[in-house]
Amino acid sequence: MVEPAPERATRIEPSRRPVSTYRLQLHGGFRFSDARDLIPYLAALGITDCYSSPHFKANPGSRHGYNICDHGALNPELGTWDDYDAFCASLAARGLGHIIDIVPNHMAADPRSNLWWRDVLENGPSSPFAVYFDIDWAPVKRELHGKVLLPVLGDQYGHALERGELQLHFANGALHLHYFDLDLPINPRQGPRVLWRHIDRLERELAGDPALREYLSVLTALQNLPAYTERDPLRIIERQREKEVARERFARLITESPAVARHIDQIVREANGVAHDRSSFDALHELLEHQAYRLAYWRTASDEINYRRFFDINELVALRMEERAVFDATHVLLKRLIAEGKVTGVRVDHPDGLFDPETYFARLQEMAATPFYVVAEKILSNGETLCPTWRVAGTTGYGFLNSVSGLFVDARHVRKLQRIYTRLTGRTESFDEVAYRGRLTVMLTAMASELNVLAHALNRLSETDRRTRDFTLASCRRVLREVAACFPAYRTYLRPGAQSGFDRDVVAAAVRKARQRNPLMEDSIFDFARDVLLPESAPDASDPDSEAAERLRFAMSMQQFTAPVQAKGIEDTAFYRYNVLISANEVGGHPGRPAVSPETFHASNSRRLADWPLEMLATATHDTKRGEDARARINVISEIPDEWRKAVVEWTRINARNRAKIGGSWAPDRNDEYLFYQALLGAWPAEAESAPIPARAEPGLVDRVAEYMQKAVREAKIHTSWIHEQAEYGRAVVQFVERTLSGATAARFLGAFVPFQRRIAHAGMVNSLAQLVLKLTSPGVPDFYQGSELWDLSLVDPDNRRPVDYATRRALLESLEPLIARLDAGEAAAHEVDELLHHWFDGRIKLLVTTCGLRFRRANDDLLLSGDYAPIAAEGHGAANVVALARLQDTSTLIAAVPRLATSLAAGSGSFPRGPGTWQDTVLLLPTPVTAGRYRNVLTGETVHAENGRLRAAAVFSTMPVALLRGEPDASGSSVDGDARNNGQSVTDRAASSPR
Repeated sequence: MVEPAPERATRIEPSRRPVSTYRLQLHGGFRFSDARDLIPYLAALGITDCYSSPHFKANPGSRHGYNICDHGALNPELGTWDDYDAFCASLAARGLGHIIDIVPNHMAADPRSNLWWRDVLENGPSSPFAVYFDIDWAPVKRELHGKVLLPVLGDQYGHALERGELQLHFANGALHLHYFDLDLPINPRQGPRVLWRHIDRLERELAGDPALREYLSVLTALQNLPAYTERDPLRIIERQREKEVARERFARLITESPAVARHIDQIVREANGVAHDRSSFDALHELLEHQAYRLAYWRTASDEINYRRFFDINELVALRMEERAVFDATHVLLKRLIAEGKVTGVRVDHPDGLFDPETYFARLQEMAATPFYVVAEKILSNGETLCPTWRVAGTTGYGFLNSVSGLFVDARHVRKLQRIYTRLTGRTESFDEVAYRGRLTVMLTAMASELNVLAHALNRLSETDRRTRDFTLASCRRVLREVAACFPAYRTYLRPGAQSGFDRDVVAAAVRKARQRNPLMEDSIFDFARDVLLPESAPDASDPDSEAAERLRFAMSMQQFTAPVQAKGIEDTAFYRYNVLISANEVGGHPGRPAVSPETFHASNSRRLADWPLEMLATATHDTKRGEDARARINVISEIPDEWRKAVVEWTRINARNRAKIGGSWAPDRNDEYLFYQALLGAWPAEAESAPIPARAEPGLVDRVAEYMQKAVREAKIHTSWIHEQAEYGRAVVQFVERTLSGATAARFLGAFVPFQRRIAHAGMVNSLAQLVLKLTSPGVPDFYQGSELWDLSLVDPDNRRPVDYATRRALLESLEPLIARLDAGEAAAHEVDELLHHWFDGRIKLLVTTCGLRFRRANDDLLLSGDYAPIAAEGHGAANVVALARLQDTSTLIAAVPRLATSLAAGSGSFPRGPGTWQDTVLLLPTPVTAGRYRNVLTGETVHAENGRLRAAAVFSTMPVALLRGEPDASGSSVDGDARNNGQSVTDRAASSPR
């Protein structure tokens, strides 16, 4: 048996520890110079590390930077090297680190910009870069042997060809194929098929001319090139050398001989065919049949594509990062930037796509020379922990996101919400069932080709043993499909010589569930699948072709398959089908179990401090399904399910006339309509409760929500999808949104919707501040997505990548500086903070909490990064409605306290959960390690006193509904009693007489 991998986390102590990070999305509209101009503002916020999206050279016009085309160059659309150097210098001058997002799993499959990929398309398996990409050169379909399937055509190949959409061109000494703006290389050895045409005409015209001899000589040289299927290293070198020599000679020849140039132009035009004359395209078709690629209709990708993609995106081709040469070639520039101190940390995108993530992270640390800050964009399934042997500081924080968000979901009402959902939509399936169906959908459509490749590989393995050789290809395909559909995690992490308890448990659970779901399948095939996915012995390194080696390769390839199936089947399918409470439909979450208890939250924090103390803490990213404050709002629904049901019933009645009948069914269906109302609650702009109710929504909001709903119904893949679009349903959904928000029924709907929404928004604001305080104080490194220092009410991308108004944010922060200075000086500022709270909708209160918290972190980094963690219990009237924690180090103490599920505590929609009227006899019970008796609220400047190891919640939440309490020494060295005063009166006494 393979020895289990060690379960103890490999602790990385990076030479630079970020204390907080701020994510910036770089693109042509927000360049290095723009980021440089923002650095003073980030420093003023209290941020210690700027964290940017990928900025190596990407496809032109990229808004995200994940379609890298050259790992060795900066993206020119972001600026010049001087711009980048100035940006890095400005960061260094203010003491900020620089974390960048890197993309090791894939590159842009674009022959115009990715020269490695272009070389593969020109030279096939004989390209020196063929080993860089994860291509199956001997797929099941024999027509694709030695070729790459290119599903780039908008129609069937024959139709596109005979419409004249495929056109040859001669440029820079070589033939090219154009398909609209796509430029593809032509195999140089096959160029003479066209270039020999009508050679007699050229011979008559240039008889005795040296140009004719040169032309014929170059054609002969091209014909004698080694074939593109050649694998011998010397022959590959010969092909690469001689084709370039021929290209240079051709380019020189047509410059020197106008007659040759005219001849080539004429024969190329003739080869391109004549519309409506089918036979005129025969020559071009024959030429294309001899290329290292096969052009195809884009829809064929699902069944036949033979290169691994990023999920199901044809335009992104996966790299074989497990090959040392590929790692070295793609990390040259990054290694240089790290050595120069310009990059102080990296976020690794999609490590689950890598063949061997553990080895990759080890190489990354070796490349950096000294311990380096690395975080993995790893999605942990329910109950899963990060691989302890990865040399990283932790994940990018989705675990914390779901843990902290779940605190604000009322567990008492989850079943009632599910019953309401079933009653109003007719949907009865559990989330686990919806997730299973979502994975199946993905494997039967977008990823059918990848499944087919694995099925054939498993069938070949079955043929090697007489006990399994009777398993058919169809049965192998089905068992793999069912096991993958039942996978309880994104993937396992088998590698040569290592098999963990986690790997065994995941495979065993998946096989067990698949067996239960398919009682009519041959039982023994499940045992076979389990044995192949968990190889019993490590292969002999000296025999890479042994059965043991084949089994291990298969198991590791299966790992690369289950991860995208999980992501596409759950995040991009099930999350749009199961709409009980969409705030729980978040990356890494489990919508069927949305609530998180304080005890579970504290346990998660304690584990993080022990194992991954520098892990990122996220509440919003470029990949989240909605903004952090939109999510906090939607969670409020769980507190008032009966009111929610009544509201939805009323809204559906008002908007009934806005739906359309398509083929006997309604559009949108009730499930999509249910999603719409929740999304609208989250995205509706923050506004004063006294503001007039509009007769129509703002056009910008209507457009945003309509675009979101279009994406949502396509992702759900029930009535329409990205691959098989049913445009009529999509148009009906958009029409419903437009009519509901700006049509004839808009005034009536908004008259019913807005008052309910404002109540939700008010309570959601309290949730948002509570979530923020917990993020600022929990073990880990809080990450702030661009612009989220004000209210983040975004929908899913591209909505969450809209331009950020930094001018407004700078101005608001500047206006708060006098107040922050008073708080820093220890002065009480309850009146000013109260005023901000009553005008919460302008976002200043969130900006104040963010800035005060971040500056405190920066000044007390050891306390927040390394200090002990202690949960704080409560008792009394509101004990179940408060979450509190302490961070401790030597004599330093910080207490964070926030309300949860506070709707029932507040008297009305315009009140806040603060003061004795809300908290009554509730007290926080300070744990034994906490010795301070007096505390200053970092957010208000007020002083709060402990009495016999207790803090009165009414005093803690006297002015603000959230608190950050810094322990302060007493003059006497003992706890301060209730007679102590701050500016004439203690918070304890003032709270007792407060009318709130």
